Amino acid sequence: MTKIILTYDDFAALPNDGRRYELHEGELSVTPSPNTAHQRVIGNLFVILRNHVDTNRLGEVFLSPYDCILSNISVVVPDLVYVDSAAQSLVSRRALEGSPTLAVEVLSPSTRVVDRRTKMQLYALYRVPYYWIVDVDARVIDVYRLGGHGYETGGRLEGSTAASLPPFPGLTLEPAAIWPSA
Repeated sequence: MTKIILTYDDFAALPNDGRRYELHEGELSVTPSPNTAHQRVIGNLFVILRNHVDTNRLGEVFLSPYDCILSNISVVVPDLVYVDSAAQSLVSRRALEGSPTLAVEVLSPSTRVVDRRTKMQLYALYRVPYYWIVDVDARVIDVYRLGGHGYETGGRLEGSTAASLPPFPGLTLEPAAIWPSA
């Protein structure tokens, strides 16, 4: 049996049916919409990061849904994307056509394994310099920095202690501003 490899053209032809589609090396991935806590956290992070990036003219921050076309057979839709000024030429009318500086994924029950394995491998393969995994339930942000052999631990925000996380050394993240109160 021959494995069917989908391309960006196949991806672009998918119906607008409310589902969240991605291509992982030619294989279609479908996930349900995120829950309320997920949306609150990613919204809070977006506001914080966008204000910092805009104020310091560091590039652009995009909120999902926003396609990152890593290749003709890999299209991902991170929860949040940061593109630094040096990579602005990758931003086109249709999508980000290449690797972002930072991809942020908020874990959901349906995406936990995909975010920690499949997407982490894809981001490393396509040389995304920074990857944040946000665990709403544990109230933790794990930062991964691309090294010579894949991702290495690059920092962590946990508990009630503020932290500065790469690639934003001039920004202090306050946990109370990120996590929903209930």
